[in-house]
Amino acid sequence: MINAVGNRMTREIARQQKLADALERTQIQISGGKKLLRMSDDPVAARRIATIGTAQASMTAWSANVNSASALVSQADGVMKSASDLMARARELTLAAASDTANPADRATIAAELGTIADQLDALAATRDSNGEPVFAAGPARVMRFDSDLSFAPVPSAADVFVVGGNSLSTGIRDAAAAVAANDKAGMNASLGELDTAINHVADEHAKIGLAGGRLDRIGDGLAARGITLKDERSVVEDTNLEEAIAQLHAQDLTLQAAQAAFAKINRQTLFDILN
Repeated sequence: MINAVGNRMTREIARQQKLADALERTQIQISGGKKLLRMSDDPVAARRIATIGTAQASMTAWSANVNSASALVSQADGVMKSASDLMARARELTLAAASDTANPADRATIAAELGTIADQLDALAATRDSNGEPVFAAGPARVMRFDSDLSFAPVPSAADVFVVGGNSLSTGIRDAAAAVAANDKAGMNASLGELDTAINHVADEHAKIGLAGGRLDRIGDGLAARGITLKDERSVVEDTNLEEAIAQLHAQDLTLQAAQAAFAKINRQTLFDILN
């Protein structure tokens, strides 16, 4: 009889320990906010969480690239506006110098200003971003990744923007300055034609940068929306539902207390029976 009683007590103690472990687990889930305490709890859910985590890490990197590229595009846009203004001013000056009313002093002043404009264009072409990198790459345009299968250069290279027909914009303006200084009518007229071509080229490149900015905005919005979806999905799989967990905790606590009370009562009765 003693062995039978001992076996029952052992089984009951094991059952209560299991109830206590479940109660502790629920408490940890509530305090930590996570349902899974180890991968073995739910291997399928754990794998899904890992997959989502990898996707979120990639999207964080892509979003950072979008932000960097958007800042680069914004800076490039400002540079292009300045370049457009300088090119328009260079054409205006060359046209004035080519008129019959321009005297040598006027042409000398105009030639000097054209030289200054050429220097300013060279400076614009060499503009650097906040990291000290060229906004317009000296070699091939800087390509950036914005998704698993999406990469492109948000800003063209310096050669794409500041070179037309094999000559830099500044070289064309210095040629115009030389023609003005020499009162070379044919040279000035040729420079006017080249300036018109250059102005159109700058406008086209500026438009491309604007299109890239709009594309980046759409990509950023798409990444943000996908990020919210992934966050919500991960929360469903990983996060503790506090309302359900608290209700479960109360139920587990009541069950454990009832088991402990019943065990204590039965144990007292069994001991009395043995003694008698």
